[in-house]
Amino acid sequence: MQSKAASVQEYIDTLPDDRRAAITVLRKVILENLPEGFAEEMSYGMIGYVVPHSLFPKGYRCNPKLPLPFINIASQKNFIAMYHMGIYANKDLLDWFKQEYPKYSKNKLDMGKGCIRFKNIKEIPFPLLGELASKITVENWIEIAESTFNK
Repeated sequence: MQSKAASVQEYIDTLPDDRRAAITVLRKVILENLPEGFAEEMSYGMIGYVVPHSLFPKGYRCNPKLPLPFINIASQKNFIAMYHMGIYANKDLLDWFKQEYPKYSKNKLDMGKGCIRFKNIKEIPFPLLGELASKITVENWIEIAESTFNK
């Protein structure tokens, strides 16, 4: 479910109250923990955190006109999602996250390759997601993305 919102605030303003509250907290946690250099923007109809062209002129390998994506958050039909390219590309980070998750939540981890889904928005482990957001710097992410995706 992609939004046509032109800005992050417009995206948040269109959400139902409960989803707006959860996305607002998740956004705040990410912004407080994300290493310097990432930029927030609307990306793929979601709130995105990207490596701007000013730091990585090559952009995204699939579409160089777009900045290199890192994290997206979205209110989907049946869940809140955090799409984290780092856990998709870095097995050590994925293993760390899977090991830590049960310390923060009694719920079964619901995830795909890089998508973490939260069906119960009252059970989102915000501190863990903040720590996850802090684990990779812009420089690390560029190295990981180039070595993983540009083979």
